Amino acid sequence: MNKTVIIIPSRLDALRLPNKPLALINKKEMILHVYDAAKKTNTGEVYVATPDQKIIDVVTNNGGKAVFTSLSHKTGTDRIYEVFKTLQKNEPNIIVNLQGDMPNIDPQAITDLISYMNKNQCDIGTLASSFSSETELADENNVKVVVNKKIENNNFSEATDFFRSSPKNFEIFYHHVGIYAFTNKALIRYVSLERSKLELERKLEQLRALENNMSIHVGYINSSPLSVDTESDLIKVKKIMEKNNG
Repeated sequence: MNKTVIIIPSRLDALRLPNKPLALINKKEMILHVYDAAKKTNTGEVYVATPDQKIIDVVTNNGGKAVFTSLSHKTGTDRIYEVFKTLQKNEPNIIVNLQGDMPNIDPQAITDLISYMNKNQCDIGTLASSFSSETELADENNVKVVVNKKIENNNFSEATDFFRSSPKNFEIFYHHVGIYAFTNKALIRYVSLERSKLELERKLEQLRALENNMSIHVGYINSSPLSVDTESDLIKVKKIMEKNNG
C-alpha cells in the first residue's frame, strides 16, 4: 500500500509579509488552517517544517506535529526534504509539499492530487485553475503554468513552463497553485540538483525540475486558493473565510 506524507514548509521571515503564518483568520492562525485542511484529507501523516520556535509552539499546542528545520534552506522543497529524511524508514511513496500560506485550500483538491499520483507515472504532480480576471493575470505573485493541452475536471496535462509575468506566445496556461506531490525518488533527485538558471532568474523552484527533464503533471481545480503574499491578500482571504464560515 502506498504511503503519503504531507509536509508544510513555513517560516516567519517572509519579505513581503513577515509573521504571516501566525496571522489570525477567524481567531485561528493561518498555519493551523492549512494544517487542518491537510488533516481532513485523511491520506497520511501531516507535519509542519519550520525554523521558527513560535510556529512549532502554535502547531504542537493545538495537537499538530511540527519539525524544527535548518535556517539555511534556500527553498521550501529543501526544507521538506529535511523532514522526509527523518521519515524514510517509514517508506512514504508520495511526499506532498503544501504551501503554508493558502489557508482556504480545499482538502478535496489535495486528495485528488494524491490519488492521481498513486495511479499514474510522473515525477511531480501539481494543480492549477483558470484566471478569474485581468487583474489576477497581471499580478506577478500569481504564477502561470504553461501546459501541452487543456485541462479540466479530472484531466491532467504536462507542464512545459512556468512564468510570473503573462506568458507570451502561449495559448494554454493556467493559474498555478502552490502544491507539489513528489514521488520519493523524484524528491531525492530534485534536491540533489543544482539550482537552475531559469529557477534563479524567475524565482520559481519548479523550473529546476523542468530544466532537468523531470515530468510535472498538472490537474485542474475550479477555483484557486488565495496565496497570501501581502497585507491586501490577508485582508481578502479573511473576508472570504469569514463569509464561508458564516
